[in-house]
Amino acid sequence: MRFRITHRTLYRYAGSASESFMEARLTPTTDDCQKLLSRQLVSTPAANMHSYADYFGNTVETFSIVKRHRELLLESVCEIETTPCPPPAAALEISISEARQLYRSEKLKLFEFLMPSESITIGPEVNALANKLFKPGDLLGVSLLRLNNWIKTNFRYVSGSTQIDTPVTTALKQRSGVCQDFAQVMIAILRSAEIPARYVTGYIETETQRKASEAKRAPALIGASESHAWVEVYLPGGFWWPLDPTNDCIAGERHVKVAVGRDYHDSTPTRGVFKGTHTEKLSVAVVMQRI
Repeated sequence: MRFRITHRTLYRYAGSASESFMEARLTPTTDDCQKLLSRQLVSTPAANMHSYADYFGNTVETFSIVKRHRELLLESVCEIETTPCPPPAAALEISISEARQLYRSEKLKLFEFLMPSESITIGPEVNALANKLFKPGDLLGVSLLRLNNWIKTNFRYVSGSTQIDTPVTTALKQRSGVCQDFAQVMIAILRSAEIPARYVTGYIETETQRKASEAKRAPALIGASESHAWVEVYLPGGFWWPLDPTNDCIAGERHVKVAVGRDYHDSTPTRGVFKGTHTEKLSVAVVMQRI
């Protein structure tokens, strides 16, 4: 599939702002599952963009605006092609016990995706769920899909019910949230079960974004109108398997990966600092079209 994605981020300040410094993680990755065909990032007021790869390999673009401004608009436009990317079947057919032994042999490389992080805490409830859903003799693939389904079945998608800093414990208690919460709950359970997992941010072609001609041929997918989040699980052998607990599916051609990290804070789309009033209003809109 080919998509054109337009991501607009608008900051409105209550007063004049100056010396804004921003960093953006808005560039889709190129890998075996997707290929970036074109990309443009423009800011208003205009600024020179500088890019680098961060610790996790994400493309980060930075810029600064020194002069005073009341608004800051950032527009990213890209075209990308996605392809099916099935996991190696053999990696899914080993037991949880066997998988853990293999993970221990790669623990140094996978350490950060096995431990708690800023947004992902592991407490008694998480440990109990991990023990329930991941029995030593169960198959790895079956167990992973069971967890994916468990989150979809036991949580309600309620926009605005959580914030970006809502802890895993709160999402578990209220059994509701958005894609970010579901991804982080899933990662917490996986790490408690000694299975390496990382957070993914990107885009998803939702029901409202599909062409009318496709409406009867593809299942409806749930996701935010701004961006989407899901999980990648490390399979023995080196394959990161993408699972979307919000939709209880394997992330596929209708998902576009942008950034990865330990949790949301490593892959947030935009963040920055500025001088001026503390009051600002943020609005984000994403349009994802098949081409």
